[in-house]
Amino acid sequence: MTVAEVRKRYLDFFAKRGHAIIPSAPIVPENDPTTLFTSSGMQPLVPYLLGQSHPEGARLANSQLSFRAEDIEEVGDNRHTTFFEMLGNWSLGDYFKREQLPWLFEYLTSPEEGLGLDAGRLFVTVFGGDEESGMTADAESIEIWKKLFGEKGIDAKFVELGTEEEGSEAGLQGGRIFSYGVKKNWWSRSGIPTKMPPGEIGGPDSEVFYDFGTPHDPAFGKECHVNCDCGRFVEIGNSVFMQFIKKPDHAFGELPKKNVDFGGGLERLVAATRGNPDIFLIDVFDAARRSLEERSGTAYGSNEAATRSQRIILDHMRSASVFIASGIRPSNTEQGYILRRLIRRTLREADKLGIKEAVLAEVAEGFGVAYAGAYPFVYEAREIIRGELAKEEGRFRKTLSLGLRELEKLSAKGSLSGEDAFLLFSTYGFPLELSREIANERGLEIGNFGFREEMRKHQELSREGAAQKFTGGLADHQEQTIRYHTAHHLLLKALQTVLGPDVHQRGSNITSERLRLDFSYGEKMTPAQKERVETIVNEKIAEKLPVIRTVMKKEDAEKLGAEHEFGATYPEQVSVYSIGPKDATGSNPKFTEAFSIEFCGGPHAENTGDLAGVRGPDGSDRKDQKTVFKIQKEEASAAGVRRIKAVLE
Repeated sequence: MTVAEVRKRYLDFFAKRGHAIIPSAPIVPENDPTTLFTSSGMQPLVPYLLGQSHPEGARLANSQLSFRAEDIEEVGDNRHTTFFEMLGNWSLGDYFKREQLPWLFEYLTSPEEGLGLDAGRLFVTVFGGDEESGMTADAESIEIWKKLFGEKGIDAKFVELGTEEEGSEAGLQGGRIFSYGVKKNWWSRSGIPTKMPPGEIGGPDSEVFYDFGTPHDPAFGKECHVNCDCGRFVEIGNSVFMQFIKKPDHAFGELPKKNVDFGGGLERLVAATRGNPDIFLIDVFDAARRSLEERSGTAYGSNEAATRSQRIILDHMRSASVFIASGIRPSNTEQGYILRRLIRRTLREADKLGIKEAVLAEVAEGFGVAYAGAYPFVYEAREIIRGELAKEEGRFRKTLSLGLRELEKLSAKGSLSGEDAFLLFSTYGFPLELSREIANERGLEIGNFGFREEMRKHQELSREGAAQKFTGGLADHQEQTIRYHTAHHLLLKALQTVLGPDVHQRGSNITSERLRLDFSYGEKMTPAQKERVETIVNEKIAEKLPVIRTVMKKEDAEKLGAEHEFGATYPEQVSVYSIGPKDATGSNPKFTEAFSIEFCGGPHAENTGDLAGVRGPDGSDRKDQKTVFKIQKEEASAAGVRRIKAVLE
């Protein structure tokens, strides 16, 4: 099947079973400072999984654009990608295991409504219990899976494995259902049960694997098992059962409303329908892959080293296309740094293939066409994508030239140390393999240990910085962050008041320390304009206006003139936050008199007066301070787009 066919069959299947089909959230999370990218379908739904009611009801499904930066180094084999689509369905306190697992099995195996996969190639894992936390094995899921396989005439033997190491020693043992421990088949935002704080929710999960039947590679362990990394078994779906809550005494209690969160890799499911584990042979890669074959003169799959380079280029250009179409631009920070890394790694792989002329734009064009139906914003941005790729290639070639001159100086002493190689990496963007290649060409030796040690220090510092910057799990609901969410609404409306109604949001990032707002405006703001904006925001904070959430039809919200994210797709039912007037209530929001009305998922303060309660660095309460909102910086972000950074102090 094609990607479009698998996606449509999935959404149709769950729509028929009462699920509202919601749109994909943006690839860059809205108002979530804890992560650079949306990495799963559940990530945008965390508030609803924690108890907030969803505008579309208790049964939801979608296909979510996702990206995982931690997988960059894994790309090059036949199954790892950085960008992917995650098919998902959710029950918010509605159905549970006895509905979810049979529906999933039916979708995977039904030729009429689903994918028509051979049930004999499906293997599953379940939670095997945890002695330390007192959590018992998921016997109910084992029972359900045995029944489902039995209905297909398959005797599903259950085998306890525990860990990957034990699986490698024991092998499959003729099993069909396998239990693993907390590291493989338990989900919570905090990890294993003993790490969960009081109030945290979690539960067992059940994963489905497809057996492609490829030979086991002993390099990955003595015996093959479903969680083996040799590539024979590929995970195609995971049902998480959010069933428990950690109590204050650290025991576990059952949630009164249990949730289901399913995620399935769309590309992997398409590969399963083809019976071929190579994801890069599915249809969305076809046009781009043909371009690479033609330019390199090497057929895909005919040469191991060349095929690895082709896979990296295909993956990275697909990610880069979606990034640029989503408004990300190459830079040295945050999302822009990841985009720059993807593009520059692609250029190195193109060099290995002997492609000297620009090929990136041509490869990217193939993805614009492939996603024109499902995600037209990628196709519509193809000229912007082409331009950004060309500019970044020019920058990299210049950097490469400077780095080569530095390498010549360093190599004059007759060898390159690991520290030298790391300097080239950190300052000029030279990957270790590039330094090694050039050193070999000159007959020089290069020390690996020093490089690894410097890289270890660098990564440790990066992790510490990330830990300080991105705290709070999948979604940051700290009190100060919530206040900044509300201040963000006030700021946007104040900008429209001062600069005119054509000002609209073009991006945002909110942390517990500050807010950042990108907005459409073609000129630098004057000091008087910035002062007026600050005054308006502070006046609204002082007025202590109610902040009210209302769920309504999208068309009704649009008629009210509610602000919403540029280019975002919204469901038919939306969450709208209105601020003011003073006598507004949840039952009578008085939209026509409100200061601000915006589409937004929240969370927010209940009253603008709460914004004056942000504490300073010394912990002192600032409620009596008259001026609390302050613009720190106003600068250009892109052509026709300005950026404001502001704090509550």
